[in-house]
Amino acid sequence: MRRAICLLLTCAGAALAASFVTGRTDPAAAGMNAARLARIPARMKEFVAAGKTAGVVTLVARHGHVAALDAVGYQDLESKTPMRADSIFRIASMTKPVTCAGVMILVDEGRVSLLDPVEKYLPEFKGLKVNQKAPARPVNILDLMTHTSGLPSTATPTNAQPATLAEAVAYVSGTSLLFEPGTAWKYSNVGIAALGRIVEVVAGQPYDSFLAEQIFQPLGMIDTAFQVPREKMNRVATVYTWEPAGLKRAEPRRSKYPAPEGGLFSTATDMARFHQMMLNKGTLDGKRVLSAAAVETMTTSYTGTLKAGFAPGAGHGIGFEVIREAMGTYRYNSIGSFVKGGAYRTYGFVDPAKDLLGIILMQRTNGGGDEADEINRFLAMAAAAIER
Repeated sequence: MRRAICLLLTCAGAALAASFVTGRTDPAAAGMNAARLARIPARMKEFVAAGKTAGVVTLVARHGHVAALDAVGYQDLESKTPMRADSIFRIASMTKPVTCAGVMILVDEGRVSLLDPVEKYLPEFKGLKVNQKAPARPVNILDLMTHTSGLPSTATPTNAQPATLAEAVAYVSGTSLLFEPGTAWKYSNVGIAALGRIVEVVAGQPYDSFLAEQIFQPLGMIDTAFQVPREKMNRVATVYTWEPAGLKRAEPRRSKYPAPEGGLFSTATDMARFHQMMLNKGTLDGKRVLSAAAVETMTTSYTGTLKAGFAPGAGHGIGFEVIREAMGTYRYNSIGSFVKGGAYRTYGFVDPAKDLLGIILMQRTNGGGDEADEINRFLAMAAAAIER
């Protein structure tokens, strides 16, 4: 039985790879209705026509086959450059699960433990206080992964621009915890940045190089990086802000260092490859990136009854939100689905019960993640296209 399951997952990865290389979609092999899938780009065109977004790329895959890959609208409004299926996006907080996967590789290798105190690797975490006294226990790595550390969203002075990841994380020594570690949930970008720094300390190499060697290259994520090469700049989608008068070109946040909390550029196909690896319990194209145990650990909710995440009915796993109760199925996500959105209206989901994944990418600064109409409708329409 185990050999049969492994063979099925390997075939799924191979099918996904072939369809991405050729650009071919196969709704029938995915057990999905082509006419219903065609409703997705049609609906996205309505959002573009209404001036809500400049352009959108959507991808739906099931049973290891890409069922639909569509680009609508514009990559750049001013030049009327059409959106492309391989347009490159700032994926913002979709970077976080990738960073967490990097840490889990170190856990797989026995080089760190999720319950290790962060101060074991980062001395700036020593002496943190909550309500002007020492916390009951130190912040650990799992706290950072699940946003239960008590750290604020940022710990960098607004008038400072750190030049390195080490410098950015060092500012944490001057902050106070908002609550006892593990007792509440607060989204913390600096907590995820600290995870990237832990990777550097333990692996003995730059965080971005580690991800490239351990994740991007094995998975064939050829367009994923923290800096876009000059020859690919013509594929980068422009960022806009929505205003009542229309979309206005925006200047995206820039960092002098690879930001583990939100600095990646990527494409729909590359992010689908990462999500398919997660759906395959850690493998793609016959290459294992994570252990099955690591994937299971990442996609388990650790927040219990705490108010956590941004989607109703969701708890927080490692890098992902995890749908834990019926309220979270309003977009046709099954319980156990894991999802992650980014500030520029980028979003990915995996629904293991349906063997389904989807990616939707835009570049708009306001109303991101689970607040976005485009995202909510995309998730429901993807699941609604399942035939068998």
